[in-house]
Amino acid sequence: MTDVPSVRGAEVGRRIGVGLMYGLFRPRVLGAWRVPAAGPVIFAVNHSHNIDGPMVMGVAPRPTHFLIKKEAFIGPLDPFLTGIGQIEVDRHSTDRTAISRALGVLEQGGVLGIFPEGTRGQGDFASIRAGLAYFAVRGGAPVVPVAVLGSSDRPGRLVKALPPLRSRVDVVFGDPFEAGDGSGRRTRKALDEATERIQKQLTAHLENARRLTGR
Repeated sequence: MTDVPSVRGAEVGRRIGVGLMYGLFRPRVLGAWRVPAAGPVIFAVNHSHNIDGPMVMGVAPRPTHFLIKKEAFIGPLDPFLTGIGQIEVDRHSTDRTAISRALGVLEQGGVLGIFPEGTRGQGDFASIRAGLAYFAVRGGAPVVPVAVLGSSDRPGRLVKALPPLRSRVDVVFGDPFEAGDGSGRRTRKALDEATERIQKQLTAHLENARRLTGR
């Protein structure tokens, strides 16, 4: 059995994230009450900034274990990210260790964070990979859409792909929903249908979040 990421480590990561994010930026968190207080949950987060993961980790009401590309696990970041309960994943292969660890998080009633677009891009949920549907259906976990709306189109950035320091970053949590059709089927067709269902829900949430925040 693959080791399950540390919940205590993820809680430490959440506290570090709170300090960093509120120290560097001005987060505004909306809808955190929608996150189920217990049981397995998947955060589906749009991805346009390098700070999206740390931001959600810091402001979420529960400790979160993110699937993070293995390229980030270099030098001192490797033991640090592992220590705060994050999951290293090889995006270019079927990473069975990462899959097992992620399912372990859900089996123990934890929160799994996923960037369904797979990589940092426009952050508009235009391209969603099937992995999210697999974890949602196999892990029996509701999906909570999370929109991180920053200031990437504004001047004043000191570091590429980061919002300007002390700028407002909105994090909007949506209503949890079931990705599957209730049958528990994990066939290719069922996962394709679940992925389509997820994409519609996430896109609708992002549109609502933009209206709500004026972003």
